[in-house]
Amino acid sequence: MHETEANRQAWGKLSKDHFERFDRGLKDGTKKLNPLVEQQLGNLRGKKVLHLQCNTGADSILLAKQGADVTAVDFVEDNIRFAQELARRNNADVRFICRDVQTLDEVLDEAFDLVITFDGVLGWLFDLPRWAKNIAKFLKPDGELFVHDGHPYYLVFDETKIKDGILEVKYPYFNETLEVDTMIGGYASDEKEAVNYFRSHKMSDIINALADAQLFVTRFLEFDRCDEGMGGDTKDDRGLMYLKHFEGKLPVGYSLWAVRR
Repeated sequence: MHETEANRQAWGKLSKDHFERFDRGLKDGTKKLNPLVEQQLGNLRGKKVLHLQCNTGADSILLAKQGADVTAVDFVEDNIRFAQELARRNNADVRFICRDVQTLDEVLDEAFDLVITFDGVLGWLFDLPRWAKNIAKFLKPDGELFVHDGHPYYLVFDETKIKDGILEVKYPYFNETLEVDTMIGGYASDEKEAVNYFRSHKMSDIINALADAQLFVTRFLEFDRCDEGMGGDTKDDRGLMYLKHFEGKLPVGYSLWAVRR
């Protein structure tokens, strides 16, 4: 669909900036895994891991540094090219594949212990049922899926007003149409002009897609904070961001675990 191609081109405009930002962060030690993600994943040593929507690969490299056997996927060619260079510079053994994760089954036929996707991911996907069915194919029996992302409830509010303590719905929760923007970037790059499309999925859309793919949700957690660049306006002592007006009051992110039986 043309919206996916537009997003591919839009994200490609950020590839070099992301690479340079994460290259510096890996060199000086400031680039780390989201603490909420790292704590939940636990010991990855020896696990065969599929990392979806990996951007320019910095988090994939950090997963590999923890002993995981990592295959990482992104649909932007420049992201994969820069990811490979980032892995080379950091002496990390990661296999990178350039592919839309919604059609990954057309080029990958392997089973993994763990499929991981986190931080700003699901809204860029338009076919969650196919996404979920692919994940089921990629998991070994009793293999697990881990998702960590922005909370759908949090994403309904006007992002320009919430930091001032104003909760005003800008993106209706039950909206079935794509949101269109003319600018992209901001969390690891300056904003750039590029038409892009985003879909705010209801939580029921996510859970039902997994259920229809015979993936069973085993754990669901909600958080009032997120990784830097993913929202919030105030940093805590772990480097996580929260909203000063709504700390402990508003879900900003969530984690979901599901298993293939």
